[in-house]
Amino acid sequence: MGNCGTREESPVIPNAHHPASASVAEKKHSRSVSDLSDPSSTPRKIFIEDSRKNALLYTHVIPFTLFELETITKSFRSDYILGQGGFGTVYKGYIDENLRVGLKSLPVAVKVLNKEGLQGHREWLTEVNFLGELRHPNLVKLIGYCCEDDHRLLVYEFMFRGSLENHLFRKATVSLSWSTRMVIALGAAKGLAFLHNAERPVIYRDFKTSNILLDSDYTAKLSDFGLAKAGPQGDETHVSTRVMGTYGYAAPEYVMTGHLTARSDVYSFGVVLLELLTGRRSVDKTRPSKEQSLVDWARPKLNDKKKLLQILDPRLENQYSAKAVQKACSLAYYCLSQNPKARPLMSDVVETLEPLQSSNVKELSPSVPPMMGAGGSFAMGGFSEYRMHHRFAGTVGAPAGFRSPNPNCSPGGPAACRVR
Repeated sequence: MGNCGTREESPVIPNAHHPASASVAEKKHSRSVSDLSDPSSTPRKIFIEDSRKNALLYTHVIPFTLFELETITKSFRSDYILGQGGFGTVYKGYIDENLRVGLKSLPVAVKVLNKEGLQGHREWLTEVNFLGELRHPNLVKLIGYCCEDDHRLLVYEFMFRGSLENHLFRKATVSLSWSTRMVIALGAAKGLAFLHNAERPVIYRDFKTSNILLDSDYTAKLSDFGLAKAGPQGDETHVSTRVMGTYGYAAPEYVMTGHLTARSDVYSFGVVLLELLTGRRSVDKTRPSKEQSLVDWARPKLNDKKKLLQILDPRLENQYSAKAVQKACSLAYYCLSQNPKARPLMSDVVETLEPLQSSNVKELSPSVPPMMGAGGSFAMGGFSEYRMHHRFAGTVGAPAGFRSPNPNCSPGGPAACRVR
């Protein structure tokens, strides 16, 4: 591809391990990729716990060679495919000291840029820029990358339970319980809150169920930062950009004006929370015309005690307390406000969701039976007061000592947006 840098900027790739010789990479792996889900080869709980501990040791982003990534994916074999998206195809793999001396054993996901796809080199650079610098328990960890000739690849920690989208909408999967849905909502909210309150705020811009990945214990982690944008600075009120994202999740004011703010992410969070509550997709053309847009159909009912029960996912089977449902629905209602200033901050969203976790539910409503108010009928609860100056304090420092991984691959700014 020749020189693939877009701008002369300070690169954000940290000091990383240097590739070992090809002879090291050619060593046969002692671990088969099938071991990721085969309890007979390694006790699953022990394997997962070891993987989690080893992932913490990867504090710097590693430049991999194309040969190394071909090795761990068996030349990108079709039975190693985890999924496909706008960026390209994602494969499973396994890295350890047989690939390169000093690497700790870790299952990984390898994302390969489709050269003919909807995203390109600049989106690849955006992911490397943001995920190479940001670290948080609710962001997928970028383990490494490859920039070789015209090949662009990213290597992430492997997420054992896949995407939230698959768990919510695939008929073959076991339905997520109410408590698990609230755990996922809180984890995703913490991820967004961290981005919005970073030293240099980041607007995620593509928050949706397919970009929320789940670890073995249903810890939610945000993935796919190709459309992320640096937030407004100083006296700026918004960032102006071409409209990007996914139909059904993008905030209405952003779609109309191209003005992007952190409140745009809040709206998208409200859509996902509504999907968790209803078990319905944000847009579903198979439903009657009035029900195809989830927000248009459900939001008016979120504030109507007589209609609220009509929208809840019937698979939840009264697993919730009345108070918890009231608060969750009220939160979704405010997040989906047409007026961006009426939406809560993500730090406020985190505060509202924390009491809804299973260990705290009894404190919310110790004596009220499921779906019934104190008087026997459903009673709506108001959304808690916003503490508008509160900020989420779960910041994790970014790694230091960044340098360019490749003189031909200096990270540049986010791409000119493509519609997808």
